[in-house]
Formats: sequence, structure tokens, C-alpha cells
Amino acid sequence: MPDIDHDGGWLLTLDDTPQSYVDLGDPTHLEFEYTRRIGHLVDTLAPAGRPLDALHLGGGALTVPRYLAATRPGSRQQVVEVDGPLLALVEEHLPWQGPGVDITAVVGDARAVLETVSAGSLDLVVADVFHGSRTPAHLTSVEFVRAAAAALRPGGCYAANLADGPPLAFARAQAATLRAVFPEVCLIAEAPVLRGRRYGNILLAGSAGPLPAADLARRLAADIFPARLTDGAGLAEFCGRTPAVTDAEATDSPPPPDGAFSVG
Repeated sequence: MPDIDHDGGWLLTLDDTPQSYVDLGDPTHLEFEYTRRIGHLVDTLAPAGRPLDALHLGGGALTVPRYLAATRPGSRQQVVEVDGPLLALVEEHLPWQGPGVDITAVVGDARAVLETVSAGSLDLVVADVFHGSRTPAHLTSVEFVRAAAAALRPGGCYAANLADGPPLAFARAQAATLRAVFPEVCLIAEAPVLRGRRYGNILLAGSAGPLPAADLARRLAADIFPARLTDGAGLAEFCGRTPAVTDAEATDSPPPPDGAFSVG
């Protein structure tokens, strides 16, 4: 549906859950809070303008791929979306191709495609996969995260957008899962979400090399939707004794509470 308050803005919803917001006139406009945080992460991963090779698991309306193409021209990107009719709808009404844009979109299961990627071929893997409003179980395990790590070049980054609410058991388990694979991990969320006061998005990032935590934390704090970055000892305390999730134990993320989303 078009955004009547913003010319060129479009909102994609699926089963009454907001999925994506796209500004066709300005792909650098990131409306949703979690996409802004992914944008800040992308901006700090490499010097400004340097192209990145990226794999996006979960397509939606391709908000983040459009942003990366605009801010880092020449980036080579692949998008994986399991919902073929949704991808066709987005391509028809919100086309993403243009001069200098190298985005390939394929229909398939995120994990199945990830496991075919050549080792050490990517700078960035973004997992933003929701079946309705829940992350599928097979995309939450340590085996899945290891597949993402294997696809990354030295210094590459894996980022996962999740959602959870009190008591944050799912978020703790996912943070522990990334910490079991990557030596450097950070968690990004609004303070009320991190304190377990309400349901919301949580961004996790992992890398074999140092993450740009200081720069990223400054950008997050200065955003119009401020968020906190937790890493190191603070993240270890957040995880506590929560074990990493394996394929044998994985479950879908918890459903949102009633009223968590509203579509005007």
C-alpha cells in the first residue's frame, strides 16, 4: 500500500504484519527501526563507498539490498526469498533494477541456498527471515550459523534480525548460538526491549574479526530511534549459562503478543 504521507513510499504487509518499507525515490531512506540499524552496521563494515558481496536471506521488498546498492555502488548481491508469488509481486510493483544495480533474486529456502555458497566468497550475510511473524527453527541453530560463517571472507560479517519479548529466552539462546561460532559478537536493541519490558526487534552480528563496535554504538545512540549495543562481558552476562541451539533442539521464534503490530 502507498504511504499517503510520503511520496514514493510503499509499505509491504503480509498477514497483517509489516514486512518492508521502500522509498522508490530514495533507497537510502530506511523507515523501519531495524532496517536503520542494519544500515548503520553496513555503513561501518568498510570504508564508505567500497562495494560488498552480500547474501540476503529473506527478501521482503528488498529494502536493505536497495540501500546497499545506493550507498556502495558495484556491490554484488543475491536475495533469497521462499515466497515466489511475493517476490513476483514486489518485482512488478516495486522494481529494484536500475543503472549500476547488481541484485539477483531467487526463489528458495534460505538455508538450502546458503549451504551452496562457495566458502569465503562473501563480505556480508544478512538473515531476515520470518514465516509470518516468526523466524523458522532451521534458521536458528548453530549448524545454520556455521554455514553462514563458512561463506564469509576473513573479516566478513553475519547479521540476523530477530524478534523477542520478555523473558528474552529466544534472544539469549540466539546470542549464545552466535557466540559459539564467532569470536566477535554484538547485540543491538532498544533499551526497553533489552531490559525485557516489551517485544521488539533484536539485531545480532558476528564476525571472525573485530566488529566496528565503537563507531556503530555512536551511530545507534545518535539515531532518531536510539538503540544500545551490547558485546564482550555485557553480552556474556546477558547470555548467562544459556547453551547454543542445535538443529535437534531448534524451535521457531516465539509469536508476538496481540497488538504488537498495527497497520494503518
